[in-house]
Amino acid sequence: MKKHIVLLPGDGIGPEVVAQGLKILRAVEKKFALSFSVEEALIGGAAIDASGDPLPPGTVEVCKKADAVLLGAVGGPKWDKGKQRPEAGLLGIRKALNLFANLRPATVFPELAELSALRADRVEKGVDILVVRELTGDVYFGRPAGEETRDGLRYAFNNMIYNEYEIRRIARVAFSAARARGKRVCSVDKSNVLNVSRLWRAVVEETHKDYPDVALSHMYVDNCAMQIIINPTQFDVIVTGNLFGDILSDEAAAVTGSLGMLPSASLSGAAEDGGPGLYEPVHGSAPDIAGQDKANPLAAILSVAMMLRMTFGLGEAAQTVEEAVRAVLREGRRSADLIGPGWKGEITGCAQFGDLVAAKI
Repeated sequence: MKKHIVLLPGDGIGPEVVAQGLKILRAVEKKFALSFSVEEALIGGAAIDASGDPLPPGTVEVCKKADAVLLGAVGGPKWDKGKQRPEAGLLGIRKALNLFANLRPATVFPELAELSALRADRVEKGVDILVVRELTGDVYFGRPAGEETRDGLRYAFNNMIYNEYEIRRIARVAFSAARARGKRVCSVDKSNVLNVSRLWRAVVEETHKDYPDVALSHMYVDNCAMQIIINPTQFDVIVTGNLFGDILSDEAAAVTGSLGMLPSASLSGAAEDGGPGLYEPVHGSAPDIAGQDKANPLAAILSVAMMLRMTFGLGEAAQTVEEAVRAVLREGRRSADLIGPGWKGEITGCAQFGDLVAAKI
């Protein structure tokens, strides 16, 4: 039976990078004798232009029936003053697919080590961190929340709330992901201060009993923020709540030197058992370079690799894609965002980058 994938190209450079992701899927099909059925749907500004809705009902319907979704990017100044915002489509599809786990790899390839914000000696061996962030709980969604006046002073409050089910399911995602990587999970909390973190740590430890092959450690969030800078190579998988994950995933991303290299996955409840997930590069729609063949497609291509590994269980195929990306980088091929000090090579366009990686596969 064919695996069904929905493409949501979106806006700006989204269609260009998604096209390269599809090119890689076709190369993987050929090499590994696989078969993927693919259809496109509208989201974001493109959907507003076509239907007046950033997330048409038809898009939601086809995505719910898919095995996986590959999204490009949404947004742009064209729609900034309109009543409908493209970003509402992204938030809407995440809600419609019940996506509770965000997985953000932060990888410094040795071939691009000079682009990192860190000293060369801290990244020269390569950095490969996966931040697993819970998406639906914590202070962003805790109730009660609001503002009020007490004794003439304005107060604002948000509640950090988690129940054990929410913690257990995100822990399972982290442990499962670690099994396909370095088999190490670092759970990040603030259990020396917060009651919610004490529950978090207890439930993570309980869940760990089902994953005896994976090593578990704990770290306070303030120390983790420091350790990502001091010694990023110590981490394999970091699992944490919504607030801490929001901050740490961006910090880890800064270590890599370019958003153009960063894929991501957002997984639903069914994804714990290999079901639907939404995969997308973390970069924006970059409307200033859209349609000029200047976009870096590697984050989208690496998002395809994540899809192959996490939704379809095709670890060998995923590794082949990742190795193909590195092989192209070793040959000195770079997009404009990957140009470092002293580099004098020829800039590689978006479509050619896709062609080169597909050929390596």
